[in-house]
Amino acid sequence: MMDNKQIAKQMIQFNKAVFDNSFKAMTMVVEQNDKMFEAFFTQATWLPEEGKAAIQKWVSAYRTGCNDFKKLMDDNYAKVESFFDKA
Repeated sequence: MMDNKQIAKQMIQFNKAVFDNSFKAMTMVVEQNDKMFEAFFTQATWLPEEGKAAIQKWVSAYRTGCNDFKKLMDDNYAKVESFFDKA
């Protein structure tokens, strides 16, 4: 019979796997949107360069935020797993 520690550890591992898969799916959608926006921007001659630059900065900030969030979640999952390994 499993003890509570083992059950909790498996729940955390399952939760991390779900998060990782969801994040990968979200990343694929974002990459597809990036391609779509890139095609749009190359054809949008009416859009001023300042507007394109502003949108590209926004997209870059979004990507940075997503990467920072993923790193934070990975670090926190590692801390929780470490806690259960020590306990």
